[in-house]
Amino acid sequence: MLTFISTIFAICMAVFVLFIRMKAQKKPATVKKIILPPIFMSTGALMFIHPMFRVSAAEFFEALLVGMIFSIFLIKTSNFEIRENDIYLKRSKAFAFILIGLLVIRIVMKLYLSTSIDIGELSGMFWILAFGMIVPWRVAMYFTFKKVKNQLDSSPNIPTV
Repeated sequence: MLTFISTIFAICMAVFVLFIRMKAQKKPATVKKIILPPIFMSTGALMFIHPMFRVSAAEFFEALLVGMIFSIFLIKTSNFEIRENDIYLKRSKAFAFILIGLLVIRIVMKLYLSTSIDIGELSGMFWILAFGMIVPWRVAMYFTFKKVKNQLDSSPNIPTV
């Protein structure tokens, strides 16, 4: 039952992320908007205070590695563009499909692994996977943003009419 509830929750979170991403593309990007999500998510590490969520070193590194591999897809679909002297996240049709694909893979993994790993440990592993995915993605976004910002700053400011 807990696996079912957590799967429904994951689907709701993915839909929420899609809407947030679509909304974010309409406003200029900032360093703050790039770096704050992993910082906010890091508070979830407090779950490991409770023994139920603790994982072994092998499970930790497995989840982290899978998350880092998943981040590659997000990094490849997150680009910036300059519009009207501001930097915006470029729309990517592939992003939604990749996010949904990653969600499906995570759900299948969760359903398969829930038969052999305790739900608490599995929750911890999937938090590590998500954190291992968001941190490299946001770091890459930060460096890409800085590169585009330097490009914007070095170009002559042409007033828009």
